[in-house]
Amino acid sequence: MINDLKRYPAMKDSGVPWLGDVPEHWRLERAKWLFHKVNRPVREDDQVVTCFRDGVVTLRKNRRVRGFTESLKEIGYQGIRRGDLVIHAMDAFAGAVGVAHSDGKGTPVYSVCEPEPGTNAHFYAFLVREMARSLWIASLAKGIRERSTDFRFDGFASQDVPAPPLPEQSAIVRFLDHADRRIRRYIRAEQKLIKLLEEQKQAIIHHAVTRGIDPNVRLKASGVEWLGDVPEHWEVLPAKHFFREVDERSVTGTEELLSVSHITGVTPRSQKNITMFMAQSYAGHKLCKEGDLVINTMWAWMAALGVARQTGIVSPSYAVYRPIRRGAFHPTFIDNLLRTKPYVAEYVCRSTGIRSSRLRLYPEQFLRILLMHPSLEEQQSILDVIANATRKLECAIHSAQREISLLREYRTRLIADVVTGKIDVRAAAAALPDEPDELEPIVDTDVLAEDDGAGESTDLESVLEEVEA
Repeated sequence: MINDLKRYPAMKDSGVPWLGDVPEHWRLERAKWLFHKVNRPVREDDQVVTCFRDGVVTLRKNRRVRGFTESLKEIGYQGIRRGDLVIHAMDAFAGAVGVAHSDGKGTPVYSVCEPEPGTNAHFYAFLVREMARSLWIASLAKGIRERSTDFRFDGFASQDVPAPPLPEQSAIVRFLDHADRRIRRYIRAEQKLIKLLEEQKQAIIHHAVTRGIDPNVRLKASGVEWLGDVPEHWEVLPAKHFFREVDERSVTGTEELLSVSHITGVTPRSQKNITMFMAQSYAGHKLCKEGDLVINTMWAWMAALGVARQTGIVSPSYAVYRPIRRGAFHPTFIDNLLRTKPYVAEYVCRSTGIRSSRLRLYPEQFLRILLMHPSLEEQQSILDVIANATRKLECAIHSAQREISLLREYRTRLIADVVTGKIDVRAAAAALPDEPDELEPIVDTDVLAEDDGAGESTDLESVLEEVEA
């Protein structure tokens, strides 16, 4: 079906930099003639609606509830109704624009827009997300920080946008919904495969770093229920015997900015394809050196931690621990050990906070946790066995991740070409079978601790912490 798509027979210059040529019969209109902003009162039974960066606007509980900061007082919240076009003023540049799938209430940072007669809100959701992808919204930024915008309704209303005939808007939406649904199904299948492979890999790692590689090794009681028995010849000591907290600050903030993730550990932010707020200055951020253990205090319950492989700076809200005995732990061994389920469960037990989404593991609690400590030589042998046992799993995971990346790139290019009038899908849309209206959000496996952007922040504390991160 897609291979048979062709260009429109006649094109014209739109005069809009991000849009380029459009079909000759398409009109250009100011967005203010196509939508009007609404500010409805909140009803008693309204639940929180979230505008995610993948374009899904739905009740927060439909996607996930952890990882958000909830406002203590919902000042300025507004009613949202199914079919509204919702634009996240601060996150529109990252794609947080979509049509509400649910009735509910949303933060005042959202622009809630009702379409005028003859306007398909779903078409313009695709279109505004293309404005974001093309960096046009970022170019209009009025934010005070790099990669931060304030794209409110007035900014949207002043934009020239294409206005195809309503039947054509509907045909484009029908085609893109069909294609998007199929691609998302393929992506979910690959994600399920990755999850299974990761579980197998983690089972191998868990057994190796907590029991060693000798099946006949004698065990001893660790003294704590959550740790269980450990090899008899291993040391079991509180973390304070191996690490001490350090709090050294950058004077200039020019050192390499490091990210601390539950997925990739401690890595340079420059190597990540993520969209986050960027501070104007990183002076005062914490310094960490090669070999330091860094824990994202708020995300320890997601195992957002790792050993730094280079000197750099991290958020002031993170905890940096320096080895007392250099060479006591191989960086990869301690990284693997601290990510095992028993340890992560212990972080949750030792963390404090009034909300489950913002539990904090403070240094005094981490330094009390018992660490298993084989000799450095045995650690290296364990890592060699893990590498050999997981090599094929790693290859399969990488292959599936590559498939997902290619599918996402293809979907992005297809949507861009169709919604801006570079490809004519009217005939293809007419030939499609009827499909039920359904919400199939892709599982946000890349979000949470490294913020791939599926979430929103609704209070000052959260925004500041994300800026620092």
